[in-house]
This record gives sequence, C-alpha cells and structure tokens, in this order.
Amino acid sequence: MKKQYTSYKETMAFLEQVKSEHPNLIRIESIGETWEGRPIVLATISLDLENADSKPALLYTGTIHAREWIGIELANSFVQYIVDNHQFNPKLKQALSNNTLYIVPCLNPDGFEFSRTHFSFWRKNRRNNGDGTYGVDLNRNFGSRFKKRNDTNATTYGGPEAFSEPETRAIRDFVDNHKNITISLDYHSQGNVFFPAHKFNHEAEIDTTDLNTLCANMAHEIQKVSGTKYGIHRGKPPTNLINGSGREYYYDKGIIATVVEVGTRNIPDYMENMSQSVNENIPALVHALNSAICYSSIAPARVSNFTIKDVAATEATLEWEYSGNEAVYFEIYRNEQHKSPCTEDNLVGLTKATTFTDVQLQSGSYYYYKIRAVFADQKIAGPYAPEVKLKTSLATHHFSRTLFPLKNDIGYVGEYTLEKNREHFGQNSLFIGVNKSRGVCYGVIEFKLDKVPDDAQIEAASFSLYPLNRVGAKIENYGEWGISILDPTSVPDIRNFDAIQNATVLHTGQAIESDKLTQGVWSNWSFNGSERKLLEHFIAQGSLLIRIEGPTTLPRGHESQMMQFDIGFGRFGAGIHYRPSIELTYSRKPKIAELYPTAVNSIYQTHTETGTLSAGFDADGEKVYGQLAFAMQGMPDPNFTVITDAYLVIQNTNALGAKKDIRFSVELAEVDNLSYNSVKMRDSIQYIGYEVSHSELRDKKPHYFNFDSFARTELERLYSEQTPICFLIRATSPNRKGQNELINWLNKPSYQQPKLVIEYIERSKVPLPAPTNFTVTLEKNLAKLTWTNPKDKNFVGAFVVRNRFHPPKSPQDGVKIYGGQDEYTIDDFGNPNIPKYYSVFSYDGVPLYSSPACIYFSANQAVPVIELDPDDWEPQHDEYFQSLDNT
Repeated sequence: MKKQYTSYKETMAFLEQVKSEHPNLIRIESIGETWEGRPIVLATISLDLENADSKPALLYTGTIHAREWIGIELANSFVQYIVDNHQFNPKLKQALSNNTLYIVPCLNPDGFEFSRTHFSFWRKNRRNNGDGTYGVDLNRNFGSRFKKRNDTNATTYGGPEAFSEPETRAIRDFVDNHKNITISLDYHSQGNVFFPAHKFNHEAEIDTTDLNTLCANMAHEIQKVSGTKYGIHRGKPPTNLINGSGREYYYDKGIIATVVEVGTRNIPDYMENMSQSVNENIPALVHALNSAICYSSIAPARVSNFTIKDVAATEATLEWEYSGNEAVYFEIYRNEQHKSPCTEDNLVGLTKATTFTDVQLQSGSYYYYKIRAVFADQKIAGPYAPEVKLKTSLATHHFSRTLFPLKNDIGYVGEYTLEKNREHFGQNSLFIGVNKSRGVCYGVIEFKLDKVPDDAQIEAASFSLYPLNRVGAKIENYGEWGISILDPTSVPDIRNFDAIQNATVLHTGQAIESDKLTQGVWSNWSFNGSERKLLEHFIAQGSLLIRIEGPTTLPRGHESQMMQFDIGFGRFGAGIHYRPSIELTYSRKPKIAELYPTAVNSIYQTHTETGTLSAGFDADGEKVYGQLAFAMQGMPDPNFTVITDAYLVIQNTNALGAKKDIRFSVELAEVDNLSYNSVKMRDSIQYIGYEVSHSELRDKKPHYFNFDSFARTELERLYSEQTPICFLIRATSPNRKGQNELINWLNKPSYQQPKLVIEYIERSKVPLPAPTNFTVTLEKNLAKLTWTNPKDKNFVGAFVVRNRFHPPKSPQDGVKIYGGQDEYTIDDFGNPNIPKYYSVFSYDGVPLYSSPACIYFSANQAVPVIELDPDDWEPQHDEYFQSLDNT
C-alpha cells in the first residue's frame, strides 16, 4: 500500500520537472535545511511569476507532523492539477492571475521519511535531544504562546525554546519576509475538520466571520465532490488547546489561518480513502486561492456597525455603515445555521444602500446574516463584517420554548464502565459510539416538559447537539449517529447501561452518517409530524427521554468509532450556549366564542327595516343592503387575546330564478350611521370569504364566510377598540339593475340564525418593559452585571447577551450569558480586558422580549485570565487526548 505514496525525494524531483516544463508558472527554492541535511522545498506558483511576491498570496504547508502524509500527497496533486488546468479552467485562471500560491509540500522532511521507512506513527522531527530521545513536535515549536515542557519523549514535546528547530525557523523567516500572504492553510490528518486560528482572547475577533466563512466555503466545495461534510471547530475558552502552533503564529501576523484536518486515518488505504481526500480538497484549495485577494490591501474595507434595525415575524431589516470612498455595492448572505457557506444559493441581497430588508421569512426562526463590500468595477470583494444572528418574531398565535436538560438528567452509559456510569452525568461530555476500552456507549438525555402547556399543538421541533470531537470516529462511511425516543416506563434507572440498551423504543429518528457528522457545527434533528405528535403525548407525562446512539460494532483491526458531544456542564463544558436543547414552536388549542347579532337591518334607499335581514334589489332596481352588528364584550381582555380564526355563518330562506346571475357578498365595514348614503359611501375594510351564487342559494344551506389573515387582524383591531363589528351583505349583477330580487337571511325560525364564530387563544401581544438600572462592575476579575427586573405579573425572566462589536438588539445577537429570574450574573467565559457591549432583555411566557437595556463595558485595566493547561486536565478519555496529539 505504502509504495503508492510519494517519497520526499520523488516530490523534489516532481517539482523540478514541473519547473523545467513550466518555467513561467513555477519557481522552486529551498527555504532552509533540516537536521539531517534535507532541503525544505517551497514552490511559488503564479501566472505572473515575475510579480508573484507583490500579489496577495496563499501559503500552503503540509506534513508538519511526520505521520500525516495527506499534506505532501495533496500538495503534489494540487501542483499537478494546476499544471493540467491553469490554461482553461476559469476559476483557477482567475485565482492564479490575482493571487500567488506559496506551497511547502512537506515542512518535516526528516520525520516524514522516518515515518515512511521505519515507524509509520512517528510524529516529530528528528532532532537528537541528547538524552536518548529524538524529535520535537514542530507544531509546538513556534513563538506564539510557546510553552516549555521537560518530557522530551512526549509526542507533543515542543523543544528547548521557541523556533529551536530549523524547520520552524525556515517558515518563520519566509512568512516574515512575505507580507503579501493573507491566507494560510496548514494540512494535517485526521478528523475531517477545519481548526481556525484564535488569539486566546476568549472573545470573538473582528475576522472570526472571515475565518469561519472561508472554512465553510471550502467545506462546501469538498461536499460537492464527495458528499463528505467537514466540521469547523475553533475551540472554546477557557480551554487552551495548543501552545506554540504555526497556525497561531501566522494569525498573529494578521493572516487568515486555519488547520485542515483531512480524512479519518493518518495513512489510510490510498486508493479507497487517500485518493478521495485528495480529490475532494482540490476545489476547496482553488476557492481559498481565489479568496486571498479579499483580505489584502487592495480589497474594499470591511463594513462597520452591521446590525439589526428591525425584526418582524416574516421580515428583518439590517443596517450598516461604510467609510470607504470607493464605488462599492454590498453582498448580503443569509443562512439558517452558524458556520455556513456564502454562495450564490444564499446570496439574498445586492444593494448600494446601507439598509436591506429581507422578506418571506419564517416566524420564530433563526437566521444568520453576513455582509461584505465589493468594488463595482473590479468585482473584488472585501472581508466580512461580524455575522449578525437574529430570531424572527413569533407569529401572533405562536409560543416557543427552548428546553435544556438538568445537570443530573444528561450523561452517557458505557458497556464496560458500569461502575462509572453514574459519574458520567452532568460532567463534561457525551461519548457515543463504540471502542475497545468502553464498549458500546449511549447518550441519555431527559427533558422536563412541565413548562409546556398540556394543550400545546407542536408546529415545529428540533433537537440539537454540539459535536466537540470526531477524531475518535476514525473510519470513513462507517456507522451513523441517531436518536431514539424511549418509553420512560421501561427505564427504571437512566444511569444503568442495561436499562438504556434494553429500553422500549417508541420511535427512531433520522440518523446522520459518519462522514456527515461534523465537529464544531451543531447537529440538528428536526421532528417530523409523527414525532411531534409523540412529543405532544409526552407533554402530559411531563418529560421526554432520548437515547443518542452510534455504531455498536467495529471493523476488524479498528479500536474506536466514537463521537464526543458537549453538554455545557462540568469543567470542560462550555456553558449554556453549548448545552443540548430542544427548540419548540407551538400553538394552543383555541377557545371558541359563538356570537349572535345585537342588531340586524335591511337598508333601503327610502327607509331602514330593523329586525329583518334582506339584500338584493328593490322594485325600483335600487340596491338593498343587509346589515349585521355584533358586540364582543363577553370575550377576554383584548390585550391578551389573539384571534386565530373567524367565520360568519348565515343561511338564506328563499332563492332567485334560475337565470338570474346575481351574487351576494359579505364585507367587514365601518359605518357611521345606517342612512342609505352612509352605507353606500362606507369605508370597506375587507370582503369576507367568497360571494354566493344564485345556484348556491337554491340549496338553502348555511353559508360560511371565512376571514382571511387581514380580516382577522382588522377584527382584532376593532375588538381592541371596543367597536361593534359590522357586516354588510350586498348584491352584485352584471346587468345594470335587478328588480324585486331580494334574498332574506333571517325571517324563518326553522332556519339557522346568523352567527359570528371566533376561535382565539389567550396570549400577550405587547412586550414587557425593559429592565432598568443596568450596570456592570469588576468583581474578582470578572464582569458582574446587575439590573432591576420589571414588576409585572407576566414577567418570566431576564436574558443577557454580549457582543464585542455592537449593542445587541436581539437576544440572539451575540453570546448568551444568562437566562432566568435573577437580577445579576457573572460573565465567567468572557475576557474583561476586551471592551464589549452587553444587553439585557425581559421576557414573558410567550416569550416576547422587551427592547434591550444596553451598556458598554471596558475594564481599563489588565485583568488576569485563567486558562486551563492541557497538562493539568483531569482524565477523560483516550480519544480526547488523541485529538490533542493530532492537532
């Protein structure tokens, strides 16, 4: 198998051959020499090689870890792809015209050759440490937060000092001397995941959206080729995952930098797996190369103060500022999930204005918006403004709930960890799947449903988990992860493995295949109709029990197929905004009011008949109007009443001749008085339902006139104003006039009397007042926020969110800090040294959120931020530590 892989010597020969055949396309140089005397080869590729170093550039580095052969294989294949396609492929041609590619196929030649010929799992370089051990982990030897460790035998030993190794010095010097580099991609294996760089600030950076979007767009290109979904995982504070990595060094230089972990094994079957990994990543590399110019000095400036102006149930208005003087337009992208790509498919706006209204949205739904400026002439796009997240308002008849499990109701049970299973609840992570040491493992979550009303009619529901680590899932296209709804009466103890494994399954939901389950991107299971009905059944019982399951067997020779999910609790949980949840949107069973008219009249040109209800044409051919009025005093407080449906029922007592083409319609109207002229000159509000024809009149059955959405809104308005509800029945005819053509709608007791039927739910319609006295202070080096909640019987809680870039105008527009009834909280995940905005909202039981109370916070002093060191972590699982080793 291994003979199919390329040696370092063969790689150098290949690059020299390409150079000799295409001297105007590629330049080869050695940027340094290893301990064993091998040159560290870098290729420069551009359609304008003479000016390559003055154009925006992408830096590719591969195989800094010796056993991760994908880096050098992908590099060689990408160079060959460029040679074969650069003359006619328009995307590649544009990329190489506007940008330069710097590519180091193998940054660790000594270690790679040692891995290739002697010990395939070797990771480090081949430095003689002088104590009988060899090697330094080059991805711990850079100067960004370098940490010295004494165990020279460790696979992550970072060396005696930063840049002690010739390999890291070589790439450092090259990067320092090439200010045109704007994007850096460092290729590793394994995990099918992007790891964007971070500055350990415990806060979002101005270019966080750029990092995530570049990775998401590359992942989109990969998925188009093979269907494989790559995750995007930037890491979560306060955990400090890596010291001394190249990725962070490049990022500190202002470069958009990410690690790309390819595949699920370091040295997989070449034809079956490695070739797919190579092929699927080449279009992603072309995209990244094309994007280098977007982060250069010749691109448009970044849009500033991108924020929410207004949000309704079906539309949202965004606004922003732009300080550049160039002729630009703006691209607005909309996604329904975080870390999603920006493509033609989700480009929802092109405008030269600084506001944009997005329409035809779904009520109570989450949306993510991104914006960037584009030069109108050159079509060069700039960097993205920080992403804006919002949730549209609920439709007037909707309620919503976000359900989180209690700490003791979430955990996992392992087949071989029977004595430890109780300790797995409320601690750090869910491990789901199978491995040799723990056997089969199931995730278990019980959601309490006591806050959801018994008459809830579920219209939408989704269950979400945050995959924290997929490195334990090592096998491509093997196994799937899904959810099952269990019968709780069959589970005497949710912490018992046998009880969970043998539980009665009431329903099994859709599953996500191994190569589609991404690390760092929320996994969502949407409930279908039958699942929503089952959920309604459990509301009455007060709880829902879910089992999350993965593969239960392993292929021959493999030890693990395990996924790790965050639960938000424990030392390594990342707080409430990473906690598994169920999102519910529901209505309630409506109440029904049947109202009968308080007045009926037949309005003739010459007089008004009270107590009769006729409409049509009189003997002189003049119109006769039927009028009904209803009072709604018997219904609840209009400020807490939402009309969900309404219809008028009337029945005629006579009919017209068969040849008469006269139709009758009903309209909701406002009439000052019942004089004929007033009725004729009325203000019509809306027609109700459809007109009744003469053939329908002959049946003498009840006629139902249904209110449309506008008519229901107007009915609700009139009700809130305590105005009687007035309807007019009128006739229309294609002829100029009819004569003695009257329909009676009331006179015979045997016929159904007119009635107005209203279906309604009791629900607040106006948000509560905002909290007051909002302040923030430093307490024990953390930001403490305090406020005063409104004194209102409908108050349920306060919701606090932070945003580094603008005042949060929506509870979703930033990082959730707190939700509950207290009047204070501590921001123990943020960095108090970084200025930011906080907003607090009050909310009721719908929930409707108040306008925000907002405050700007800056500590104006250096505050120590405590970070966890990987060496000090409490033990979790072998798979978790291996994920650190593979980064």
